[in-house]
Amino acid sequence: MATPTLTKHTLPGSLGPILIDVRAAGRTSPQPAVLVIHGFKGFKDWGMFPPLAVRLARAGLSAISFNLSGSGVDDAGEFAFPEKFGHNTFSAELHDIEIVLDALLEGHLGVAPPSSVGLFGHSRGGGMAILCAAGNPKIGAIVTWSAISTVDRWPSQKALWRATGKLEIVNTRTGQVLPLYTDVLDDVERHGRAQLDIRGAAGRVRAPWLILHGAADPTVPVAEAEALRGEAKADLARLLIIPEAGHTMGAVHPFAGMTPQLAEAIDETMKWFGRNL
Repeated sequence: MATPTLTKHTLPGSLGPILIDVRAAGRTSPQPAVLVIHGFKGFKDWGMFPPLAVRLARAGLSAISFNLSGSGVDDAGEFAFPEKFGHNTFSAELHDIEIVLDALLEGHLGVAPPSSVGLFGHSRGGGMAILCAAGNPKIGAIVTWSAISTVDRWPSQKALWRATGKLEIVNTRTGQVLPLYTDVLDDVERHGRAQLDIRGAAGRVRAPWLILHGAADPTVPVAEAEALRGEAKADLARLLIIPEAGHTMGAVHPFAGMTPQLAEAIDETMKWFGRNL
């Protein structure tokens, strides 16, 4: 196995800085790279993401993990910027991903421009990965875990949300209450049927795609994975349901070690990128 090094980078994003970690064992010659995209209330150092990134880098791939500019999280993993979290939108996240991808392809992240690029996304990050990959010839492979199939996540809460101007989101790990303003509702209403149509984008993905989901996911139902598989190109996509796995495959934050479900998910992810990048 190769020995990776870690470098840190910052790019200007939609709502502020995008904080980026690059783990790579080789930096001067082209090698495959994978963007690791976190989900709602997630961040680059949450639980399972660093072990996954290290595994990718040890296998000879550059692992590019980052905090989206609207994550609200600083480099220490704290929700230090609740207002950025509150004003975050799906469109802002998609723009941030494109910024990071362009910087990678142009050789501005401390590694040579990659020979091929993969996308990994978890939960909401999985939905964003699908939107980014749709019809994009730069993407050579995609893996999603627990991916959302629609950006319309709050149908029963919209009226009260509009009336009060914000929805209160509780970080169950810390007890911190985070505001979520109506920016994301506006974004969904303006772009949900076009630029943010995840199921429509699934049918335009031209890269080999592993759709991985936990059978016991209480946050994003397995039906959403099945819907994505139904839209995807039959010869490109594989649906893998992991028995007894939850939304994060048993991973917690701070990371408390590997679970059988997480180990299987990471192994299958490595195989997919290894075959297709």
